[in-house]
Amino acid sequence: MSSNQLAGENERIVRRYEYDDCWVLAADVGLASEDIDVDVVGTTAIVVADTGEQISETEFELPGEEASVATNNGVLTITVEK
Repeated sequence: MSSNQLAGENERIVRRYEYDDCWVLAADVGLASEDIDVDVVGTTAIVVADTGEQISETEFELPGEEASVATNNGVLTITVEK
């Protein structure tokens, strides 16, 4: 396994882990799963967060197209198959 940490323009930390069969991207968004929406279009993830006071949108490139998305306890996880 290898890992990589990125900070986007909004200073949110995204960690990327590489395994033999997949990549896992994890970001602590601090929101409940009903307050975050993620669409994957090709190799682009579009993340829309609604804090009640503000709606923000962030896009980032994924290392592949076969992606699944989950949120748990404020952590967004995107798993991309190799």
